[in-house]
Amino acid sequence: MRTSERTDGFSPQQSVDMETQSSSIGQLLSEISEDMSTLMRQELDLAKAELRQEASKAGKAAGMLGGAAFAGYMVLLFLSLALWWGLSNSMDQGWAALIVAAIWVIIGAVLYALGRSRMRELRGLPQTAATVKEMPNTLKGHPTPAGRKQT
Repeated sequence: MRTSERTDGFSPQQSVDMETQSSSIGQLLSEISEDMSTLMRQELDLAKAELRQEASKAGKAAGMLGGAAFAGYMVLLFLSLALWWGLSNSMDQGWAALIVAAIWVIIGAVLYALGRSRMRELRGLPQTAATVKEMPNTLKGHPTPAGRKQT
């Protein structure tokens, strides 16, 4: 007897069909529930990984902004006093102080613009957002590859 022959009189395809029919609705719902649970865990893991990456970028940008602020404060303090003192030798002290303040306003604006541009580089969670948008279509049985719009 060949191994592909069955003693129960059913072909392999008929046997698979009978197994599917004999699966209870409870078993099918259990499998669906497991699949959904796995999908949600995977989405959460993806979101956590993306958040770690973006948080690292945000931390670096915030550190740069904080460092720029502290350096600006120290420079403002010591150089402002020195410049004010130097300018007051050739003009009134009030005018010298206004000139020094105007210089530091310009420097502060440049540092702010640089820090703001770094913060704008943050991307959010693009991959997680794309896969979450695909979930309804996948559940309906119409999976859409990531990054492609459904027509």
